[in-house]
Parts: sequence; structure tokens; C-alpha cells
Amino acid sequence: MVKELIVASNNPNKIREIKQILSQYPMRILSMGEIGVNIDVDEDGTTFMQNAYKKAKSVYDFLGRRFMVLADDSGLMVKGLDGDPGVHSARFAGEHGNDEKNNEKLLRLLKNKNTDSRMAKFLCAMVLILETDKMIEVQGEIKGVICKEERGNNKFGYDPLFYVPEYGMTFGEMPAKLKNSISHRAKALEKLKIELGKYIEKKV
Repeated sequence: MVKELIVASNNPNKIREIKQILSQYPMRILSMGEIGVNIDVDEDGTTFMQNAYKKAKSVYDFLGRRFMVLADDSGLMVKGLDGDPGVHSARFAGEHGNDEKNNEKLLRLLKNKNTDSRMAKFLCAMVLILETDKMIEVQGEIKGVICKEERGNNKFGYDPLFYVPEYGMTFGEMPAKLKNSISHRAKALEKLKIELGKYIEKKV
């Protein structure tokens, strides 16, 4: 029987998305808040995967290695900024989670830059620790272009600046259902679902 899976997050939207995509598997998916756990992990890795692993491993060890633990880290990488803001996406302008300041800085650094320099991608790295010596690592990404001004009512993160050519709109303009179906996290989760299925088949 598959044990419970703990998501190293308390983000309700993220938890809901993970539960939906992994719903076919016989397991209980819970946030840290749902099991009364609250620990801070210093995300000091140089890559998204390093940060995702550190979060997953810290929570896995804290829980006494009794549960599977899933963690992710994601952010924006811009070609003309040599991959920045990268792992510093949430604190690009200095203050963690200040979307307005982060967007202002991004626009300032890209001022007068051509379209090629504005090419960007959102990347999501996920690590699922299954057992002490077994884990799954996956990445998902979506490519786009940084606009010269914000567009759309969804002001979350860099969404109003991230334009997806195939859909002719920014993440900030997209209906939530569409964005969640094509996002970097959704793509990472689809890969995770496949790998998790292989693991479960071996266990049955």
C-alpha cells in the first residue's frame, strides 16, 4: 500500500493542482499545514533542482522518513540577463515576495533591449523522495517573451510580463484554468505522474 505524500508547501493553489494531477494514484496528499508541521528551509542552492531537493530532504528527515515528500522550486530565467533572476526570482529586487518591485527591476534592466534579449522561460524543478535511497527528479518549462509593460489582471509574480506567443497573451491575461494546464509546474507534474506510476507498479 502506498503511504501518504507530504507536499513541502502550504500554497493552496499548488496543493490543489498536485492533488488533481496525481488523483489516479491511491495515496493521501497533504500539505505541511495539514499535518501541523512548519519548518523554514534556507533555499541557498545555485539551481532550482538543488533548492527543491534541499526542501524535500529537510522535510523528509524532519518527519522521521515516514512519508514520501514532494518539493519544488521555480522561477524565471531571461536570456538577456544571463539567466537571471533565476533562483533569486522571488527576491530579485531585495525584498522576498515583492512582485511590484521585482517587475519594476526586470523592466528597468531590459529597457531598450531587443526581442532576442527578452526571450525567457519559466522553469520548475520537482523532487519526490520515495524512500531513503529512492527519489524522482523532474523539470518542466514554458518559453515566452518579457513584455515592455504589464498586461492582464492577474498580478501574481512575473505573470503580467510573461508573454506566451502561441496563445497571444501574457500569463497575467490568461484564464487560470488555461495557465495551470500549460505552466512549467503542470509540465513537471505530468512527468512526475509518469515516473510515480512506474514506481507504484513495481510496488504492487
